[in-house]
Amino acid sequence: MYPANYLQAVQTYQKSGLAYLQNLYCILANTNSKFKHFNTDYTGNLGSVITYEKPPRATVVSSLVAQFEDAVQRVQSISVNQPASVAFAFTSQELIFNIDPMDYMNRFGKAAINALGSKVESYLASDFIKYPYRFYGNGVQQVNTFGQLAEATAQFKAFGSVQNGYKGFLPSLTVPNIVNSGLNQFVMNRNEELANSWKLGTYANVEWYESNLLQVHYSGTEGVEQNELTVVSATQDAAGQYTSITFSGTMAENDSNSIKKYDRLYFVDGVNGFQNMRFLTFTGYQPTQLPVQFMSASDAASNSSNQVTVTLNPPLVVGSSLTDSAAINQAIQPGMKVAVVPSHTAGCLYSGNPHFLAMPKLPEQIPYPSSSEYDEETGVSIRHYYGTVFTQNQQGFIYDCVYGSSLDPDNSMAIINPI
Repeated sequence: MYPANYLQAVQTYQKSGLAYLQNLYCILANTNSKFKHFNTDYTGNLGSVITYEKPPRATVVSSLVAQFEDAVQRVQSISVNQPASVAFAFTSQELIFNIDPMDYMNRFGKAAINALGSKVESYLASDFIKYPYRFYGNGVQQVNTFGQLAEATAQFKAFGSVQNGYKGFLPSLTVPNIVNSGLNQFVMNRNEELANSWKLGTYANVEWYESNLLQVHYSGTEGVEQNELTVVSATQDAAGQYTSITFSGTMAENDSNSIKKYDRLYFVDGVNGFQNMRFLTFTGYQPTQLPVQFMSASDAASNSSNQVTVTLNPPLVVGSSLTDSAAINQAIQPGMKVAVVPSHTAGCLYSGNPHFLAMPKLPEQIPYPSSSEYDEETGVSIRHYYGTVFTQNQQGFIYDCVYGSSLDPDNSMAIINPI
């Protein structure tokens, strides 16, 4: 028979665990909770994947004569496909002599939440590698001063983004140098935010956070060698979008690691007499001073002629765009140069609460005593249940969850630091 205090405390432990999780992990605590009732509020879309609509784009013509354009619904998906669990097992003797039921949460419960939280937070941090095609930093110089953060914010806003809810996430190791550079706003509030040791402060309407769980992207050979590639040709689809570019000048022939998925690339200014390649604003399609950047959508190997074909993420298009493609100021031409960013740690700057987390409430594990609690503010849900192995002197205590996430690339920008 279970000690009564375990049975009485299971729900209390759950609420305690959720609070502990929120205070410990900044990326998780700042995700959008739109899909917190993933498995109950979205019954029209059965299964583990939900597709949601993003705001449509439009173009303007300089005429009172209407020119009808296509109505394009832009969508993105979030998939709940990441299970995780932590389990402890004790004998009856250990529960009697070694484990204090009233101190369970302070010891084993917190250890379980810490392990689960690290797993979820690391997965969320990997979104900073997978989704933002724009980035600040070159992967060689550290982004670790107040001036650089101000410049990153200016570049992010210049592209055009949702004008609220600016949040930035930086590697923990960069924070001391930022403080030393004179950003005296990087101090913790001395009141209710003391528990959130990851919160640094707010400057110019951006809330900055530090994390030791930001993920590393390991670049292919071209990135490792900080190589510059030369455009040979570019492929366009029926809508005029550039979907891939073939480059010459790879470091080696037949190199299967030439370009890796999520490698970041950018056009080099003014090479071979070409005008500088620049983004147009996301809305309005006005010229900017922002260099054209993109990611590789897949791994790409070089051939025997030292050429490699890179699939673009996102597609690029000259002029206005109604789809997810990024608008640029001029055509891609042979002879243009593109640089590949070396391996780096990816932080992020975003606005408009575009980082979605789905962490649905798991069912009770009947016949075992169980509790599955929600944090209504963040949408985080963890299940806790326990039971005995029949005829065996073993009692198990389990924390588990299932989750998925998605980040809108339109309103996010990676902040990259060398590793």
